[in-house]
Amino acid sequence: MAEQVETARRAPLTRDRVLRTAVALADRTGIESLSMRNLAQELGVVPMALYKHVANKDELLAGMIDIVVAEIDPPVAGDWKQAVRRRVLSARRMLLRHPWASLAIESRTTATPAVLAYLDSTVGALRSSGFSTDLAHHVMHALGSRVLGFSQELFDASRQAGRSGATVPEAPADLPPEAAARFPHLAAIATAASHDGDSVVGPGCDDQFEFEFALDLLLDGIDRLHRNGWTSHRPG
Repeated sequence: MAEQVETARRAPLTRDRVLRTAVALADRTGIESLSMRNLAQELGVVPMALYKHVANKDELLAGMIDIVVAEIDPPVAGDWKQAVRRRVLSARRMLLRHPWASLAIESRTTATPAVLAYLDSTVGALRSSGFSTDLAHHVMHALGSRVLGFSQELFDASRQAGRSGATVPEAPADLPPEAAARFPHLAAIATAASHDGDSVVGPGCDDQFEFEFALDLLLDGIDRLHRNGWTSHRPG
């Protein structure tokens, strides 16, 4: 095994190798610990050698995003709802493999080419199924970050893993008694969740189920609007 690692470290340094090693390092340790220095150490080179392939940390992150976005299933012909659902859930599987990616995508002021291509193909699937530009526009707003496989949930432990590397999920803390008395409705759902059994993100908090639940609500509502010829333009 040590010999294989050493052989890999002696492999020619290419942009693709730099990016894929950075992805693996971020998967393991989180995005906040990723630096040009520790990436160079992982590759067995001096930090200056990296700058022949990526100009700076921002370009490194952009390349990493495009590497992982390329893992999302390609578009397929057929029913638009199933096609969009399939790709969104593929994007989510990608982000579960690379929990830092949503943080990297959110932090950018401009989308990378692979993200733009993915979003463009999603709009294309809607338009080819007869969606007006107007409805497709609002659908993309409604889906928001969910189309890329993540969302800003109230209780989202996976985002901490993206910052600092894989962690053991913890159960959500119960509300203190005084808070439970003041906010009885939150206390009720917290109590219900704590008795629903274990899941991948802690007792009673099945993040995958919640994601698909909201996604299906959105897609069913969008389908109804599409069949009814909905438009955002109101009669004068």
